[in-house]
Amino acid sequence: MNSAPGTATAIQQHQPVMPVQVLNGLCVKREGKYVDATYGRGGHSSLLLEHLNDEGRLLVIDRDPQAVSAARQRHGADPRVLIAEACFADLSETLDSHAWSKVDGVLMDLGVSSPQLDQAERGFSFMHDGPLDMRMSPDKGQSAADWVNSAELSDIATVLREYGEERQARRIAQAIIRHRESKPLQTTHELAELVAKVLGPSGRKLGKHPATRTFQAVRIHINDELGQLRIGLRAAMRVLRVGGRLAVISFHSLEDRIVKQTFKAASSKPAVNRRLPVPDMPEPEFFNHKRQLPGADEIVSNSRSRSAVLRVIERVREPLAGVLS
Repeated sequence: MNSAPGTATAIQQHQPVMPVQVLNGLCVKREGKYVDATYGRGGHSSLLLEHLNDEGRLLVIDRDPQAVSAARQRHGADPRVLIAEACFADLSETLDSHAWSKVDGVLMDLGVSSPQLDQAERGFSFMHDGPLDMRMSPDKGQSAADWVNSAELSDIATVLREYGEERQARRIAQAIIRHRESKPLQTTHELAELVAKVLGPSGRKLGKHPATRTFQAVRIHINDELGQLRIGLRAAMRVLRVGGRLAVISFHSLEDRIVKQTFKAASSKPAVNRRLPVPDMPEPEFFNHKRQLPGADEIVSNSRSRSAVLRVIERVREPLAGVLS
């Protein structure tokens, strides 16, 4: 019997990506304080809790109210767990509201979760026909349908090109404009079929649906995922105590590039002019650990891990007085 996403059975079947690497990357302390900033359906949170003692604490955050409901169902009775509906970009404010100042680790598992993809009514996937929505928070902001049916051609083309790396962005944008002149786009299948028609057989490469890049781009735009990521990374790094670590799992190059550049900048000494006397520069506040990829066995058992990249950064000293991290 197949259970609907969000039920206890579906939760139990969810496989967290790179579980061993995440635990090792965070270097979990049994009495530590940790944040799972992207709870999803709790796979990583459950692993963390297995390694915390009675003194340990875990704050779980998600912007999706269904994920928050799942967290309360699964962990609500655990005194070690605090639960909050929030974006990880609001991490500092969320910690303040729970009287937390510094933590030993933060985890971010980026992108859309498997339960979100599996629920047709959320509108994330072209594999299931449903309303063209794509919002992480279903009651907040503009839906994908509202946007594609009102945005300017140039704006649609820019989003598809920059967030989906779609080479035929303008042709797809033009097709969207023509289609909505007679009938607004309302469902995931309508958008997927339109994109497939524009791209033709050449659009199906390496087993990917031709609408894959378009759906990724629209979803990223609707949820401001890259803007949220930039803010969230800085917020998470600020709340780490010395020895604390931030672990981030990304699934496409746009996310990973932001994480890589942010971590590199935070762990590098500033450039100096070699012709001038070298000032006494402090050591960087952070150490950037080597990236990790899933093993072959995990990719076979959990196809979602195929494109995953794990990056970890560790705070190695306190910021200088009067200097922002």
